[in-house]
Amino acid sequence: MAQESRPVTIVMIEDDAGHARLIEKNIRRAGVNNPIVAFGTGTDALVHLFGADGSGEVSAGRHLLILLDLNLPDMTGVSILEKVKANAHTKRTPVIVLTTTDDEREIQRCYDLGANVYITKPVDYEGFANAIRQLGLFFSVMQVPETA
Repeated sequence: MAQESRPVTIVMIEDDAGHARLIEKNIRRAGVNNPIVAFGTGTDALVHLFGADGSGEVSAGRHLLILLDLNLPDMTGVSILEKVKANAHTKRTPVIVLTTTDDEREIQRCYDLGANVYITKPVDYEGFANAIRQLGLFFSVMQVPETA
């Protein structure tokens, strides 16, 4: 059965409004026009991903990609990553960790839990823009329609 190609929705979980704007601006500058749904808290993001009942069924037919900051006001990004990868409906959702933490153990833990990419937010704008352009390539690959 052929599946129609639907654009991937980017779910951005980032509590710093300035970083969120910068990320979105750079995603757009990289030529990525996918819809972006932004959340400033883990709680709001989890309701979006798993629904009010927490089952995750609400995400069953969605094509999502999660941009995840690890340092959130209400919970850790690692706990969100654990929940996403433990749920049958969201476990295949690509997760890109985008954070200021460059602790080797933290990075390894994210990969062990199933993160696809770990990007450390550099203070240097050009490095950050370049990382986002690389993400842009990743997004464009994801939009290839699945063949029957």
